[in-house]
Amino acid sequence: MSTRKMATPSWTFLTNHAHVLLCLVQNPFERIRDIAVEVGVTERAIQRIIVELEADGYLERIRDGRRNVYTVFSRKPLRHSVEKHRQVHDLIKLIKK
Repeated sequence: MSTRKMATPSWTFLTNHAHVLLCLVQNPFERIRDIAVEVGVTERAIQRIIVELEADGYLERIRDGRRNVYTVFSRKPLRHSVEKHRQVHDLIKLIKK
């Protein structure tokens, strides 16, 4: 078994927006710091993505004490013209661990 760490790929098939949604489906209480580590971007980038997802109705953020709880609206259609015939739940079902 190799102890060498695999290099981060230069591109992926899914966007960071999709990665954030998938993280929040798995754990609606996940902290921005933890999402940033999992997705591989800065906390500031995650904050921006969450604001964009909220603004477009894909996500709702509710304060629960000092934490946020997120609800993903999985019946919304995907945005790109190639996949707009599918909904967020189709992506979740495809990728879900």
